[in-house]
Amino acid sequence: MTKAELFSQIQKKSSFLCVGLDADITKIPSHLKSEKDPIFTFCKEIIEQTADFAVAYKPNIAFFEALGPQGWETLQKVNELIPKDIFTIADAKRGDIGNTSKLYARAFFDKMDFDSVTVAPYMGVDSVTPFLEFENKWVILLALTSNSGSMDFQLIKDENGKPLYQSVLEKSQSWGDSENMMYVVGATRGELIGEVRKVVPDHFFLVPGVGAQGGSLSDVAKYGMNSSCGLLVNSSRGIIYASGERDFGICARKEARKLQIEMDDLLEKFI
Repeated sequence: MTKAELFSQIQKKSSFLCVGLDADITKIPSHLKSEKDPIFTFCKEIIEQTADFAVAYKPNIAFFEALGPQGWETLQKVNELIPKDIFTIADAKRGDIGNTSKLYARAFFDKMDFDSVTVAPYMGVDSVTPFLEFENKWVILLALTSNSGSMDFQLIKDENGKPLYQSVLEKSQSWGDSENMMYVVGATRGELIGEVRKVVPDHFFLVPGVGAQGGSLSDVAKYGMNSSCGLLVNSSRGIIYASGERDFGICARKEARKLQIEMDDLLEKFI
């Protein structure tokens, strides 16, 4: 999917919502566990109920990997179920030496046909560029994450007072561009989103941390939105686990709709 196609979907749906498919077998409604493939049934219902409001889906690969070989089959079926005009993110956080990264890229892009994959930049250029060799596919590079341990490294400053995450942003711009690279920027960082936007004015951000983690959607838009929106705001638990009962799909739809309405207002305000 191209950047223009993604923005077109945002405009069409008045939404920049990414639904995170963190499909935990221990948390899905109990009545699904008698199904032959309970995770697929769960994700199918979530997708069908929220596709009107979502412009992206982000399966968290760990929840599928943990199920062994069947989990990989389920992941493939879930990805194939997502409508083709909706952006797909393999949240795999890969990143290894070049020949290994090339195989990771082939797995997620050639074999599974995801639009994008999350990648850790710590090992440098040769661990990232193999993912950028695929046409109309995206790298989503970890930059400033929302977890508590992110401060262990990401905010460390060099002798010039520049935090490490900013060096990642600056260096990585020579690897890709705003047509094939996005950045993960956590919603819980508030005004720091604005600092990231100054360094990469044209790139899309994948923004976790809104909802269950306490991030403010209005702050994300205030500090991070650009002329092509430039945001995919992810909500996982707040949508997919809105109910643990048989009405889980309907409740997920209601929560997705709430976010879409707020996003519509923010798009009108800032674009």
